[in-house]
Order: sequence, then C-alpha cells, then structure tokens
Amino acid sequence: MSETRRKLTTIFCADVQDYTRLMGADEEGTLATLKRCREAMGHLIESHGGRVVNTWGDGLIAEFPSVVEAVRAAVDTQNELAGFNARRPSDGRMLFRIGINLGDVIVEGGDIYGDGVNIAARLQASAAPGGIVISSTVYDQVRNKVAVGFEFLGPLTVKNVDEGVPSYAVRIGDGGEEAQPAERPASVRPQPAAPVTAEARPAAGYGRRLFSVLGVIAAVLVGINLLTWHGVFWARFPLLALVIIAALAWTRDQALFDRRMVTLAITALGIIGINALTWSGTFWAVWPILGIAAMVGLRWAIRR
Repeated sequence: MSETRRKLTTIFCADVQDYTRLMGADEEGTLATLKRCREAMGHLIESHGGRVVNTWGDGLIAEFPSVVEAVRAAVDTQNELAGFNARRPSDGRMLFRIGINLGDVIVEGGDIYGDGVNIAARLQASAAPGGIVISSTVYDQVRNKVAVGFEFLGPLTVKNVDEGVPSYAVRIGDGGEEAQPAERPASVRPQPAAPVTAEARPAAGYGRRLFSVLGVIAAVLVGINLLTWHGVFWARFPLLALVIIAALAWTRDQALFDRRMVTLAITALGIIGINALTWSGTFWAVWPILGIAAMVGLRWAIRR
C-alpha cells in the first residue's frame, strides 16, 4: 500500500481551451500539437524545479516546492506557447489556461489530492485562453518577486470550500486572443475607486540597487588602478566580471526570453571578452562558443 501523508505545496493546473472543438476538426493533428505543447511545458516545469504529477485528456497537474518558480514556469510556458501559436492559423491555435494555488494536499504515491488541487483546477477554469490565474496565497508570496502585473478578480466559489477564494489574473502581455481578460466571478462588482492592479515594482528596484552597487565597485576599481598605475590596466578583468554579473542578474528577473538561452549567450560573450582581453593572436574562444552553440541548438530542437 502507498503511504498517505499531507504536505504544503504549489499546485500548477493547466488545460486547453476549446479542446473538444479542436479534436472535432482534426483529431490526429490536435493530438500531435498537444504532445508537442506538453513536452515544451514539461521541460519548462522541470527547469523551474517542478514535477509533472499527472496528465489526462488535455489537462496537466504539476507541483513546485517554490511558489515563485511555479509562477515563473507559468509565465515562461505562456510566452513559449504564444510564440508557437503565432505561427498557426487562428482557428488552429492551442491555448492553455493555467491556475496556480498554494495549499495543503494529500499525497498518495506520486499523486496529490484535496482542496488545494480543487482550488487550482477552479482557478485554471476561470483563466482566459493563454492566461494565468493565481490564488491570494500565491499572490502574497510572489507580488514582490516576479516582474509581472496582477489584476484582482475577486473571490471564486469552489466546491467543498466554505469561503470564496480571492484570485488574481497574471498580466503577461497585451494584444491578441491570449490577452483576453480572465473570467470575473458574478458576485464581484467593479470598484473603480479602489486600485485593482498591483505591479511587481520591488523586483525592478532590487535590480537597480544591484546595478548601482556594481557601478560603484567598478568605479573604485578603476580609481585604484589609476592611482597605482604601472603601465598595466589590470582592472579590465574584474570589470568584465562585473558586467557578466550584472547581465546574469538582469536575466534572472526578466520574463521575455528563455533564461537558459540568454544565460548561454551571456556566457559566450564573456568568453569572447576574455579572449579579447588576453589576445595573443589566437581566437581560442571559437571552440567553447561552438560548444555553447551546439547546446543552444539541441535545446531548441528538443523544445520544438
């Protein structure tokens, strides 16, 4: 018998909008597209430390030990799928809805059950095609840590849960079908006088502070080099290191591009910089850059 226990975890729930219509129009093509999208989603979930718990029909459930990484995985997923759908006809796009909840669940073997999962499923059902809806327990953890916006939707009614679950739509872009507003519960009345949007500003503030500190360090290093000048500009190496650190810090909080791909590109540029600063007539950086290019190509091919 599998051991049954309880734990607190972040539940990620996704399904396809209008899946029945897509299957009716083209069963084989829809199944092939679903498999392709699920593989891409699975890679992103794993890259953010999550685990796919179960799949059924067009649905998927995953769990994450980190609330922040769960939301980042959802944002990366929708950005990835938006690029994929942009190349498809409008009536053949596969748009996923994602709901995320932080809650207590029952664990039995590799599966999870309970109200925490039910709430995530209800949030997912209320999301717009290509959108993300999170519970207030998730919002409280990520509002200052993820560089996206949030729109308060009010409480959602969930079966077997006495009180409504306050929910927020994650704002990850404008325009197109993917940017439709999430479903608002009927019981919620608009309140124009109250702010309903919360932007994640502190993350950007943290980045500015880090860049300022790095700038001060760079200026101090240059000053020391000039004051102890012996004909060698040794500060060029620590300056290159500071530039790479700043670039990697920017990569961590941005959600527009695949962070791993950008990190590899920054690494390649850093290697080129080292080659240039130690130039002796040989462009040895071509070999590590070739290796990085091969890694990028393999990652792109797998995610395709």
